[in-house]
Amino acid sequence: MFSSSTIFLLILLALGFIAKNQAILIAVYILLGIKLFKLEDRVFPFLEAKGMFIGVVIITVAVLVPIAAGEIGFADLASSFKSYYAWIAVLAGIFVAYVAKDGLTLLANEPHLTTALILGTILAVVFFQGIAVGPLIGAGIAYLAMRVVDSMVGLFS
Repeated sequence: MFSSSTIFLLILLALGFIAKNQAILIAVYILLGIKLFKLEDRVFPFLEAKGMFIGVVIITVAVLVPIAAGEIGFADLASSFKSYYAWIAVLAGIFVAYVAKDGLTLLANEPHLTTALILGTILAVVFFQGIAVGPLIGAGIAYLAMRVVDSMVGLFS
């Protein structure tokens, strides 16, 4: 009746509903719609190849809107650096961007981990009132942790 991939998507839909995670709900609705209209052969390869890039572009545009709208200018940027909080924010931004880069590599090379990352995100939202920041930074942190564990395992073998 239903394929295992459809059942899996329905489970993710239910978890997304429980977690009130709109991003997961919308993503699953889109994927179920693609499957319903039997467009997988044409759409899935494109999304697999270009989806992360398109998502990063959309996020980048959203982050740059205040600059484009004139809400943030050079004067704001210069005055913000008088605070050590701004320097912490710059370093945090550099760190997460660097870590997310490795997350993109991990998701490209190990796509099955996406499900584990989404499950972890859903569990954190449901049980710990967490905020879903997306699988890319989660994958980056996972990649960093995997490298640390691999190097530590190498020390003891």
